[in-house]
Amino acid sequence: MTIRYGYGTNGLTDLRLDDALGLLADLGYDGVGLTLDHMHLDPLAPDLAARTARVASRLRELGLGVTVETGARYVLDPRRKHGPSLLDPDPEARAARTRLLVRAVGIAADLGAHAVHCFSGITPPDTSPDTAWQRLTGSLAPVLEAADRSGIPLAIEPEPGHLLADLADFHHLRVLSGDPPPLGLTLDLGHCQCLESAAPADCVREAAPWLRHIQIEDMRRGVHEHLPFGEGEIDFPPLLDALDNLSDTGYRGLTVVELPRHSHAGPELARTSIEFLRKHGPSGHGPASHVPSHRSPSQHTPSSR
Repeated sequence: MTIRYGYGTNGLTDLRLDDALGLLADLGYDGVGLTLDHMHLDPLAPDLAARTARVASRLRELGLGVTVETGARYVLDPRRKHGPSLLDPDPEARAARTRLLVRAVGIAADLGAHAVHCFSGITPPDTSPDTAWQRLTGSLAPVLEAADRSGIPLAIEPEPGHLLADLADFHHLRVLSGDPPPLGLTLDLGHCQCLESAAPADCVREAAPWLRHIQIEDMRRGVHEHLPFGEGEIDFPPLLDALDNLSDTGYRGLTVVELPRHSHAGPELARTSIEFLRKHGPSGHGPASHVPSHRSPSQHTPSSR
């Protein structure tokens, strides 16, 4: 099985992190998309190093891969969702987001993560596109330097309603930044269904050289709402075939189920999601015949996250 499935902890926020990781291992997931947030691994905790070491040990114990995600809603500002962003008019506020991402790179290195995920943010009112792009490239420069030193790719995600909203915007950022080697792409396949002109499977093939992280869920055209599998409009068999063929391009990262508004049903959705993906995936990707020995069976809006 060449597709390595994970599940995002932003869809398991009612569980302790240790319990969430154990659940995913028991269900047969290959890894986890770990959102740095107060309820799991708090990037602002005074004992962050010790906490990170414990999580790294647990991941090794369970045989789980990891990608570090940075989309926590209120981790920096308890009053502004995703604030401050990399586009904030206040230079000090932008710097706070940059520092968080640099810290995330360090955490990722300590965890042995495949990549660090981020997104641009929404363009503030009365801000020209040129100014917004300048802020974005300037804010990301120290993060890319840290990523280069650590050997951990930075995977920026096109997010509906944000400055960097689609694949064309990602390539625009690459050009503006001088195409730095650490800069890669997080491809959310639901976002492809939502707003890209190409089908999600074609987006995978087009984006393959830059892919460092993948998120998956169901979605409808023009509506940015992350849906459980089977509740949207994505045609999954050809999409999963395209993902299966990514191994030929050298992609070794995770494909992480992204259901950030479904924590109330997280354990059940984690189970039904992996069953759906196995059922609809390429031939031979049916349900696992055994559980590894270390796992006991036990309308288009700015952002819906």
